[in-house]
This record gives sequence, structure tokens and C-alpha cells, in this order.
Amino acid sequence: MKLAKELDGLPLALATAGAYLDQTARSFSDYLRLYKESWARLMETSPELSSYEDRMLYSTWQISFNNIKQQNPLSAALLRLWAYFDNQDLWFELLRHGDSEDPEWLRELTKDELSFDGAVRVLSNHGLVEVARSSQESIESKGYSIHGCVHSWTIHALNQEWDYHLASLAVKLVGAHVPGKKDIQPWVIQCRLLPHAARCSHMVLSSLVIEDGLADDYHNLGNLYANQGKLVEAEQMYQRALQGKEKALGSEHTSTLGTVNNLGLLYTNQGKEVQAKQMYQRALHGKEKVLGSDHTSTLDTVNNLAILYADQGQMVEAEQMYQRALQGYEKAWGPDHTSTLCTVYNLGLLYADQGKLLEAGQMYQRSLEGKEKVLGSDHTSTLDTVNNVHSLGNLYADQGKLAEAEQMYQRALRDYKKAVGKDTTMTFPTALDTITNLGSLCERQGDVANARTMYTKALLGYEQIFGAEHSKSEILRERLDTLDKSKLHKLFRKLGII
Repeated sequence: MKLAKELDGLPLALATAGAYLDQTARSFSDYLRLYKESWARLMETSPELSSYEDRMLYSTWQISFNNIKQQNPLSAALLRLWAYFDNQDLWFELLRHGDSEDPEWLRELTKDELSFDGAVRVLSNHGLVEVARSSQESIESKGYSIHGCVHSWTIHALNQEWDYHLASLAVKLVGAHVPGKKDIQPWVIQCRLLPHAARCSHMVLSSLVIEDGLADDYHNLGNLYANQGKLVEAEQMYQRALQGKEKALGSEHTSTLGTVNNLGLLYTNQGKEVQAKQMYQRALHGKEKVLGSDHTSTLDTVNNLAILYADQGQMVEAEQMYQRALQGYEKAWGPDHTSTLCTVYNLGLLYADQGKLLEAGQMYQRSLEGKEKVLGSDHTSTLDTVNNVHSLGNLYADQGKLAEAEQMYQRALRDYKKAVGKDTTMTFPTALDTITNLGSLCERQGDVANARTMYTKALLGYEQIFGAEHSKSEILRERLDTLDKSKLHKLFRKLGII
């Protein structure tokens, strides 16, 4: 057949041609003529394409695209927009922004699921789109994917000139869809968003977007990365958000100070205590000035600064800050509010570090009982209750109650897996802390094999999140080295060498 010969038997090109012919009344000879015209036009518009296979595929896809435009212009617009997302898992809710400033075609595309599915069906009928495979169930609709080669074509040929407006729109859509703490199954949506966020971050850091009006979306991307343990990427987005907000709103606007506060949290998690303190103090000074010293947002920063003081060993200053935050929360929210109970929990941590185990136990128990009362024992939208259980494990371990400690650690680990998903547990530092403590408990009980397993698992997680040079990674390598030396020492004694 002339067409098959012209397409050199390339499967993807043949599949595209077959899908096109199935959707039209064209003959093989008509398609061959259109193909040659498309090839000639591609030679003029994209002379940089050196691959014969790429030219062949791009020519067939262009023919299909021309027919798609005639069948459904929304399908064609969606395919152009797809160049600015990842090629995998694009779904209805992600594009349904609901902003009156969105392009009219996008509002028409996402006015309901029927409109969206109809546009995607045209692309699917032409062999360009397929249903995405997802490893996790989501409360939102299934997504669609396009082949990596097709995606490359949408970037380099379909969008011959970079469209800064579409790139900015993609960032806006992804940023606006980042879930908050109160959203249902936030970790599932976070995992789905990450590939698109990576595409957006690349465009932002390469100055390929129009930055006006994107500061809030940068902030949300920073939240997404921070929640997924991707701290470097989170810092990049927070810094971009801060620059944008300072320029648009001023340095003392509450939205600007919110990003400053989150940068403080991020620097704390990175172990950058000097930078964290600078951010917290700036946020606290600004909030006290704008909102007042008793505002709950101000108290949030007071609580964060107390955590930092505790990490730096400034116990007196830490307790003063915690007490200020606790009194303010109790006045504003009441004794059983989650923010109040979180500060109670933090006070428990501080007392435990000071060796005040009785006071620590009282704080942990109050926090745990309050959380279970307000949220329920199986609540999964917050990890605070899990942290309380973990801390009770630490307290029991400090008191030498090893069996009780192990029960608490195992419960905490189960709850982490339940809350964030088994596959993503290893990206949460607090879950890794629990695994480390289980290893320490095994070591104290003489169970060297399980201690090594726990330490190794935690080490891999810490290195993935923080890097090999982080203090937690170094401490775990030292513990593993100590285990190996201890085992060797016992062997030598058994053999009578020492």
C-alpha cells in the first residue's frame, strides 16, 4: 500500500492515520495527498527538525489536528494548552478554575463534565489521548494522558511560538488546585499534581510565564512541595511568591507576611535556624503591627518561634512563647480547639526535653484526649494526633517502659500510613522519626537485626528528603556503624579473639 510505504511502517504514524481515516470519509489517496502537503509545510515552519521519524509523525498529527479543529474547536484549544502541563493525568477538576478572567473557551470547556468529556473524546477518537492509569483512587474524576511524542509535538510544532499567556494559565490552574489541610484526601490530589507542578516550576524558573497575579499560586506550589518533603523546590516557589507579593502588596501586607512565616517553617525543616529566626521575627513584628498581638495569625507565628527556640536550646524563651500562644488560643478558640491542642502538645515536647516527664505526660495526654474528642480516633485529615501518640512513645521510652513505648510507636506508624498513604509515608520526616525511634527501641532491647532494618529504612528516607549531609542522615549512619562494630565485637568475644 502506498500510504503504508510512505509512512515507512511506523506504528504510531499508522495508528494516527488509521484513526483519522476512521473519523472521516477521506480515501487513502486523499490522506496521502494531505500528508505530503503537511510534510512540505513542516519543512518550511520547523526546519530544525532533523529526525525523519519526527517529521513523519508531526505531519500525521497535524492532519489530525486540522480535522479536530473542524469537529470541535474546544478540543483543539485543549490540545494547545496541554503543552504547558505534564503529558500524564490531566483531569476535569484541575482545569475547572471558575475565574471570570479565564479565557472564554476554557470556561466553555469546563462548564460541565459533558462538555469536557466531549472535547476529550474527539482527541481520543483521533488516537491522541487515552485514559490515564492511576495507582490511587481519587474523589475527583479520572485523568487522561497523551503519548510523550505527541506531547513533544504540541510543544515544538503545534505551539511554534511560546505562548506566555497559556503558560501562566497552566501555573494558575495548578496553583489554584493545591489542596488545603481541610480538603478531603489532600495527599492523593498532591501526588496527582506533582508532575504538573514540576512542569510549572520549570516554566517559572525559566522566566517563561507572565508573573503578574501569580504570587498566590507560587505560594500554593510552595505548600505543595513542602507537604511532599520537596524542600528545595518549596523554597524556590516561596521566594518567588514573596518577591511577587512584596512588589504587588507591600512588605507588611498580611498575605506577604503569610509567605514570610511559611519560609520560616521551611527553613526550620531544613535546619537553617538563622534564616528561620529572621523570617519568624519579621513575620511576628509585621503581624503585631498590622493585626495586633492577640490575633490568631500572630499567635501562629509566636508558636513557630517557640518551636525554633526549643530547637536551639533556649528553653526559657521557648516556654514563654508557648505560654503566650496557649493563653491566646484558649481565649480566642477555647481549650479544645485544634490550634490550642497543638500548642499543648508542643509544651509537652518542651517539658520532655527538660526532663520534666510528669508535666510532659500531662500535656501529651491532654492533647491526645482533646484531639480524639474533637476529631475522633480515626480522623485522617491531620497528623497532629499521630504526633501526640509518637510523643507518648518517647515519654514511655524515657521512663524505661519499653513495651508501652513500642505500642505507641507502632500505632503512630500505622496511623501515618493510614493518613498519608503507604507509598508516601517515607516522604514525611515525622514518620521517619517514628521509624528511627522504633530502631532505637529495638537496639535497647538487643534486637540488632530489626534495629538495623529500621535505621536503614529511615536513613534512605532522610537522604531522599534532606540529603546525605543532613544531621539526621549523619546520626543514622553513625548508629548503623555502631551496630556493625557491636556485632563484630560480640563475634570476636565468642571466638576468643578479645
